[in-house]
This record gives sequence, C-alpha cells and structure tokens, in this order.
Amino acid sequence: MNFFKTNETKIISKFLKNGYYKGKVENKKSLEILNKFIKKIASKNKVSKKMINLNSFHKYNEIKDLNKIRVKILHSLNKNKLTRMQYFNLARDHLYTLVGNELMMQKRINLSIQLPQDSSSLLPIHSDVWSGDSPYEINLWVPLVNCYKTKSMYILNQKHLNFFQKKIKKEKIKSSKQIFKIIKNKVEWINIKYGEFLIFNQTLPHGNVENLESETRWSLNCRFKNIFSPYEDKKIGEFFLPITTRPMTKIGINYKYPLT
Repeated sequence: MNFFKTNETKIISKFLKNGYYKGKVENKKSLEILNKFIKKIASKNKVSKKMINLNSFHKYNEIKDLNKIRVKILHSLNKNKLTRMQYFNLARDHLYTLVGNELMMQKRINLSIQLPQDSSSLLPIHSDVWSGDSPYEINLWVPLVNCYKTKSMYILNQKHLNFFQKKIKKEKIKSSKQIFKIIKNKVEWINIKYGEFLIFNQTLPHGNVENLESETRWSLNCRFKNIFSPYEDKKIGEFFLPITTRPMTKIGINYKYPLT
C-alpha cells in the first residue's frame, strides 16, 4: 500500500529511476534574496558601480583572482543568519518527500564559480561517498544562472551505476581521468535554468569540465540528511546541524527513565 500523495509518488519515482530530480524552486522570493546578496558582494570587485550580471562576471575579473573573490562571497553568505533558511525554502517540500521531515542541514553552503576557459576550477569526476559522506545524504544544487553543456555539471544516471561499479572492479584505476573515460559516453549534462533546482543522490559519480561556453557559471550546493540516518565522517555539530527536529523527538531524546 502506498501512503504517499500522488505528487509525492511522482517525485519519488523519478528520483529512484534517475538518481536525481529537477524541479522549479518552491520559493522564488528566497532565490531572489540569495541572488541579490551574492550580486551585491560580487559587484564590489569591478570598476562599474552598477549591479553585475553574473553571466558576464569574467569580463570584470581574472581567473587568478577568482578563488579570493569566491572565498569572500562565501564568508559573507554563510555569516548571514538567514542564508540557510532561505536556501532550505527553495526545495522544502521536495526535501521532505525524498529525505523526511526531520532534517539535518550542512552548516555552510558551497558556492561554485567557473569562468570561461578556466581550468583551475575543475571538479574531477567523483562520488561524495568516496570521501567520507554518508550514502544517506542528498545534495540540493541550485544554479544562479542558466547552466548548460560545459557550463553545467554532468552526472551518471542511476541506470548506469551497476555498469560503472562492475567496470571499476575490473580496471586498475590510477586517476580520475581514467574513471571519466570509462563513463564519458554515459554521463548526462544537466541543462538547468535559473529558477530551477537539482536534487541528486550523492552515490552517483558527477563532476565538471573546463567551461567552453561564453558565460560564467554560478551555482550553490548544500547537503541534507535525515537526523536519524547513519553518519560517516561528517558528524552532527561538526558538519551538520538539525533544522526541523519535531517536538516528540526532542522529548524522546531528553527523556530519562525514572527507575534508573
């Protein structure tokens, strides 16, 4: 018997089939707040006093200065107490459907900026569980500009995961380039517009390549998990903080049996 609502069943079905789900942000106001906040900080690094167009960021900044600028934006973004709540609002109901309603959220949101022809901002093919993340975590990836082709990320669809795992066991892997070569023809490039989000299963291999498009890529990402699902290297307090703990869970956690 299926206890999920019809719309929840559709989301779950697509997610289990592909390993990811793409949808429209649930709260456009929250997205605009985040976007304007980032634009304001990014605009301080150019000569013009007008608010910067994120797609054209490369026209005002050089690759050598990129990491310094990114760190500055990230510091301001994560220092803002409302940032995590605004980010959660972008896909609240979808996260409840796919993970549960008692959630842990990553303490700090991540920001990716990739200028055209920038080979310094590459994220080689990887699966987050290979480096200490729990397979029970989910990643909410949000573009701040339209992302397509090499301006976006690629991901291996769930249907190819068994092929990949069997292939990896047979091969003597020595580099991420070798891994990418194995599945290069099977990965999917995420075509996603500003105003949409991508939620994906972190066990799936994914990454990016050099941005060969004429625009700058901007995207945010943050991990979520159920408070009671198993943890790996990244623990409560250190990496995750609870955001939607229910009253009876709090009561149960603090309860002490009187006869002990």
